[in-house]
Amino acid sequence: METPNGVTLCIPTVFVSWTGEALDHKTPLLRSIAAVNKQAQRLLRVMGEVDIAPVNSSCGAEQEYFLIDSAYVPLRSDLLLAGRTLFGRPSAKGQQFDDHYFGAIPERVQVFMQDVERQLYKLGIPAKTRHNEVAPGQFEIAPFFEAANVATDHQQLTMTILRSTAKKHGLTCLLHEKPFAGINGSGKHVNWSIGNATQGNLLDPGHTPHENLQFLLFCGAVIRGIHLYGPLLRAAIATASNDHRLGANEAPPAIISVYLGSQLEDVFNQIREGRLTDSTIGGIMDFGVDTLPEFPKDAGDRNRTSPFAFTGNRFEFRAVGSGQTVAGPLVTLNTVLADSLDWVAGQLEGKIAGGSSIESGALAVLQEVMQQHGAVVFGGNGYSEEWHREAVEQRGLENLRTSADALPVLKRDNIRDLFSRTGVLTPVELESRYEVCAEQYILAIEVEAKLAVQIARTQIYPAALRYLGELAGSLQLQSSMGLAMSPETSQQVAAFVQRLDSLCGQLQAALDSAPHSTDAHLRYSADTVVPLMDQLRAAVDGLEALVDDNLWPLPTYQEMLFIR
Repeated sequence: METPNGVTLCIPTVFVSWTGEALDHKTPLLRSIAAVNKQAQRLLRVMGEVDIAPVNSSCGAEQEYFLIDSAYVPLRSDLLLAGRTLFGRPSAKGQQFDDHYFGAIPERVQVFMQDVERQLYKLGIPAKTRHNEVAPGQFEIAPFFEAANVATDHQQLTMTILRSTAKKHGLTCLLHEKPFAGINGSGKHVNWSIGNATQGNLLDPGHTPHENLQFLLFCGAVIRGIHLYGPLLRAAIATASNDHRLGANEAPPAIISVYLGSQLEDVFNQIREGRLTDSTIGGIMDFGVDTLPEFPKDAGDRNRTSPFAFTGNRFEFRAVGSGQTVAGPLVTLNTVLADSLDWVAGQLEGKIAGGSSIESGALAVLQEVMQQHGAVVFGGNGYSEEWHREAVEQRGLENLRTSADALPVLKRDNIRDLFSRTGVLTPVELESRYEVCAEQYILAIEVEAKLAVQIARTQIYPAALRYLGELAGSLQLQSSMGLAMSPETSQQVAAFVQRLDSLCGQLQAALDSAPHSTDAHLRYSADTVVPLMDQLRAAVDGLEALVDDNLWPLPTYQEMLFIR
């Protein structure tokens, strides 16, 4: 890494305690890769493969981020200390026209992006794509796919380069999942697959997936694992910041389901029914003009409302937060898959030992998978209320809306057994991760609540009072002139000011009376502190719509997102 002070060589490193417990993300990641390799090789041997290279998981992490002019940040202590705007009324024009998404990259941002890519290339991190994202001021960079271990290191470096390079260009890079309310939040889509040098990508269905037994078994193992351990995947991406994004614009819901696409969903439904005859063909794209060539049409489709979607030859975990390391989600996915591959291989060994052929035994195992775990497969609208009811009431899936709901999953017996059985995390290591993640959530909420009270009392309240004074003077002047003027605006401002003052007191009292135990404090932060912050925000945003713009003390969304 080059800095004005010289060059630093950064060596990938593991951190362990004096007694050997893993204190980092890297050690469990390496263990999870080893667990996947062991069980994948076992299943391939059961299927009759002899020449089997080591199996590794791969990752390609699409990184979304916001850029704003650095001049605004010192004027907003919430952006400076919390990474997001605690207050802010949405601009009249947001992302509704999609003109930013489909527009040209702004010139200033283009220069920044090219600088980022040059620095990444020097570090051996080639970027594949750059483009605008949905919200104004939002962008995305995507690297080439790599082995999961290397991709994790490169992803951390990418976030560092984005932030440091932005400063050089007079910009600030925001990696918070929801820096601006009411518009698209930022995620990190983790594209994940497994494969090796001899069998290739084990999640590539080919052109005739109904004939690709190897793919069907590995994909079936994924389906089983996600159904059994969906709540664990939700816990792996649980942060105070990601809670604002899940279920919002362009983000999947907190219910973990698997999207296969129309072609594969049909294949696996056939398997559930005990038959496997064909798979749909993609066909040809015909644009109806001679000057354009014909292109093959993919037999599947896309679903942006799914948190875990199959996208051609890999799964895309779309619920990961923008500012998170990809190591946690990769550890979870690898561990869950290793456990399911172990089960699939054991079942298939039993079928073959009982006299079944590999083909008939495999189909019997897959049928059992779909009958027991097919409830996790869903191809519809993940945002709809109907799906939320169906998922919970009919399919038995969990809707863990907040981190306070999700993090206690790490304390469940079946999760502890999973990590112990696969050798990825000891019970002590797993417990420590719950404690750390819960504390991080509590501290993040505490910092935001303190900031909200501070900004509301020392900046918003005085500005609103000054405006009230101006309105009172204007009313008095017009009354002396015999003019009739409605006091409606004054009454509205006064009502918001009174509510602001009351909520600041309530929020401060809530902070002062928080419980001491981790479990109780986690729940209290989500159930008591966050709702009070939301109410205070509503009062402040209401004032922003009424107070004279010249008196308003904070840079607005319109200024930060559209002045570049």
